[in-house]
Amino acid sequence: MSGRLYGVGLGPGDPELVTVKAARLIGAADVVAFHAARHGRSVARALAEPYLRAGQVEELLVYPVTTEGTDHPGGYQGAIDEFYAAAAERLAAHLDAGRDVVVLAEGDPFFYGSYMHMHKRLAHRYPTEVVPGVTSVSGAAAVLGRPLVERDEVLTVLPGTLPTEELAAWLESTDSAAVMKLGRTFGAVRDAFSVAGVLDRAWYVERATTDRQRVLPLADVDPDTVPYFSLALLPSELTGPGNDAADLVAPVSEAPPPSSAAMEGVELPTPPTVGSVTVVGLGPGDRSWTTPEAATALAEADDLVGYGPYLDRVPTNPRQVRHPSDNRVEAQRAAAALELARSGRRVAVVSSGDPGVFAMAAAVLEVAAADFPDVPVRVLPGVTAAQAVASKVGAPLGHDFCILSLSDVLKPWDVVLDRLRHAAAADLVIALYNPRSRARPQQLFDARAALLEVRSPDTVVVVGRDVGGPEESVTVTTLEAFDPGTVDMRCLVLVGSSQTRVTPSGQVYTSRTYPG
Repeated sequence: MSGRLYGVGLGPGDPELVTVKAARLIGAADVVAFHAARHGRSVARALAEPYLRAGQVEELLVYPVTTEGTDHPGGYQGAIDEFYAAAAERLAAHLDAGRDVVVLAEGDPFFYGSYMHMHKRLAHRYPTEVVPGVTSVSGAAAVLGRPLVERDEVLTVLPGTLPTEELAAWLESTDSAAVMKLGRTFGAVRDAFSVAGVLDRAWYVERATTDRQRVLPLADVDPDTVPYFSLALLPSELTGPGNDAADLVAPVSEAPPPSSAAMEGVELPTPPTVGSVTVVGLGPGDRSWTTPEAATALAEADDLVGYGPYLDRVPTNPRQVRHPSDNRVEAQRAAAALELARSGRRVAVVSSGDPGVFAMAAAVLEVAAADFPDVPVRVLPGVTAAQAVASKVGAPLGHDFCILSLSDVLKPWDVVLDRLRHAAAADLVIALYNPRSRARPQQLFDARAALLEVRSPDTVVVVGRDVGGPEESVTVTTLEAFDPGTVDMRCLVLVGSSQTRVTPSGQVYTSRTYPG
């Protein structure tokens, strides 16, 4: 038995305008899906957050384009149609498994909303229910304090993407109007009101019902300040003036969702799946360290491949297949990921920190170059452990620095020591990865001794352990006082240069100016 699809309206922005039914369905759903632009922040999810519960699967649906250009062979429309088709199949995988899916929609799902594109692709295949929401037009009228229509008046809702002349003609022929989709269209929309001779009674409402709402006469608005979440209202002439705009809150702009062309996409056949490997950096710890770009790649993947503890940091999604493995089989892991991709799967290979720094990106590219030249591979950066530890104490990487692994598994120890001595002699700040393990208990002691051959005993040393994780600790000490016996593989060690200093408040920085 399949799951049930729900398109749930969240209203115009005030969380208290979410209906009781919408709140109940959000809390009961197995899967909650929501759209976002490339920055990964979702207005819909923020509105629904009070009603989410632990254990729900979240499907982040990130538009490939909003208003910018694209190199997709089908142009803007081709890119957005392909996205909607792929997003629908992601949700279909949950529905086929018997999981109920709620798709969140700002305002009302069937009122210029992205949900309708999921509905067109899925409603004929699965049990479906649409839960209406308060529209932005209703919210704006309430904020303005002006009825939109009375008695036999006609209300016309128009997209601001219409040509100025056509928009003006509609405005001339109606009693009241709401013009949606402003943002970059605002100048042409205001011109249309002027041509129609109704600019003097038109109003502008931005982010209605939220704590950032703004209301102004349309003629007084600076076009450079207009976000997508705004509209122009031509209220009924049968009522008096509304609220005073002077007491309302100024806005903060946001990236716009897709244009009207994207929102009214033509139905196209589902494109064939093209397999690929994306090597993703999770950052050093908490989920907040993962970039929106990385989160998007993880959400879109069919398969997740990686070292078991790193995979455990990625939220579980039953639509996806997880392939955990030991930390010492990087080449085999890379080959397995590439083989999956060759069969048409979208594969995300996860790494802690940045995948290009002592992590999986090099392994995947090396194996791909040798045996899988036909498989596309891309690498998404992450916050490195060195950056994370440095940020906790200030700016020890403020001048030239190097990153060095003390592991001798893939390179001889005498090479490690030679490089360490040269970096010390060059007076670089040194970030030491893989500093000490059970199999290598002595090397960090030898490294400290080599550093003391060149560096002053009072050289600043920072030891960060589990930074970004639940057992985070950071210690600032000196090279002389530093005890390698306190360090394990969950640590990163920063050794300062001659210009690294500790402030009276305990912060560490390396001056950007070098003597002489």
